[in-house]
Amino acid sequence: MNTQIRHLAAGLLVCYLVLFVQLNLLQVVKRDRIASNTNNTRAVLRDFDKPRGPIVTADGVTIAMSEPTDPTIDKTFKYQRKYPTGELFANVSGYYTYAFGATKIEKKYTDVLAGRTSEQQLRSIASIFSNQDSTGSVQLTMRADLQQVARDALGANEGSVVVLDPRTGAVLAMWSYPSYDPNLVAVHNNKQANDVIQFLNALPGKPTLANAYQERYMPGSTFKVITAGIALENGLIDFSSTWANETSYTPPQTTNPIGNYHGELCGGDLREVFRRSCNTVFARTAVAVGADKMVAGTAAWGVGEKIPFDLPGGAVSNFGTVAELKDAIPKLAIRGFGQDDDLMVPLHMAMVAATVANGGVMMQPYVVAATLDHDGKVLNQTTPQVWKTPISPTTAVKLTDLMIGVVQNGTAKCCLQLANGIQAAAKTGTAQLNAQGQPQRSHAWIIAFAPADQPQYAVAVMFKGVNADISASTGGRLAGPVAKTILDWALAHPLGERK
Repeated sequence: MNTQIRHLAAGLLVCYLVLFVQLNLLQVVKRDRIASNTNNTRAVLRDFDKPRGPIVTADGVTIAMSEPTDPTIDKTFKYQRKYPTGELFANVSGYYTYAFGATKIEKKYTDVLAGRTSEQQLRSIASIFSNQDSTGSVQLTMRADLQQVARDALGANEGSVVVLDPRTGAVLAMWSYPSYDPNLVAVHNNKQANDVIQFLNALPGKPTLANAYQERYMPGSTFKVITAGIALENGLIDFSSTWANETSYTPPQTTNPIGNYHGELCGGDLREVFRRSCNTVFARTAVAVGADKMVAGTAAWGVGEKIPFDLPGGAVSNFGTVAELKDAIPKLAIRGFGQDDDLMVPLHMAMVAATVANGGVMMQPYVVAATLDHDGKVLNQTTPQVWKTPISPTTAVKLTDLMIGVVQNGTAKCCLQLANGIQAAAKTGTAQLNAQGQPQRSHAWIIAFAPADQPQYAVAVMFKGVNADISASTGGRLAGPVAKTILDWALAHPLGERK
């Protein structure tokens, strides 16, 4: 009998140890992976019928909130998540649902919003038996007025707009069209929510993706800011450099020439070729810099690396590797002016403009200014952080000079003359997507900052080349007016004023 009891005790001990190990494996080792699984709705189920705090913009507009449901209509759930601004902030707030989990800020900051962080629980421990609301809130850096201006300026054109404070990296506006209304997804009817999600996912414009930071596109001539910066840093060009006038340039290893826009004759000194955006010059410059230094130079700008952004699922910009480009000089030449497999995230291109504006220092972008407890006391305040320093202050001054020339007498002269005589600095881009002989298709870009002498705002505007009207135009003529509208508004309306 004693032997049987010992065997039973040993067996129970083994079972206990297995259970102990498994629980620790699930709760500690695999906790984050399980919690981040979009198919895991247990956390949502646990909190769905409890209060949930708001998400609020820098100018005091609530973009997400929970309201009590009408018990005569909804007998299942006590609360309904609402998004008062509809599609305007959908790609930032995300949605919070019972059946399909949460996305964007609703997902990343769900513990704060639900009042589940250890600090919130500790602060509310005195009232734990009084059932007091312990939810928290998320305060954004983004402005609802500026976001609305960006949406109105872009209109019904597929594309993205990003506005940054170059001094801190704070995102002030980030709009992509098409967008969607999260209220249609956050309904309690699971079939209806599923139908909406399936419909949105089937649309070609990818409205549920925040295209401004979750997609990447050929940047065209806006990339010449990076190429020029690399060449200046390596001492290969300066303001005394000159290039012969030419309509095309044929790199080594190919018989296919690289042409200037519309086959124009282009050349001159650095200011001239930059303001006129000569493809041939920047192709030659990339080849002169070489694959090793071009790849290292783009990496210094963060290309090829995940941007340290406080929203999940960001895309990574691409230039290429040394192994890919060292023996492929034509590709290196083409990528030097933003074509081929040169791909940039719109947020990243806004950061490029902001880096020049900030004296060569690239700040980490962020949309969350602070998280607060239910009493409005700060849980966490975002401190601006430097991410990269790709260029020296001297090079930043030279690039600013070149970008001012684009506005004063170059490809942005038509469309970026700001109100009250404020000087902007910019670079336009028209990224050709079609192969030779095919119908023209191109993205239209501009990156800019203002005022040029004391920058307060940096902006990137991108039109997707989805139709003939966009493809037949240029970055300056299409994206330029959008950038002007946004910069004029921002400069004339300091934070606190409303549209």
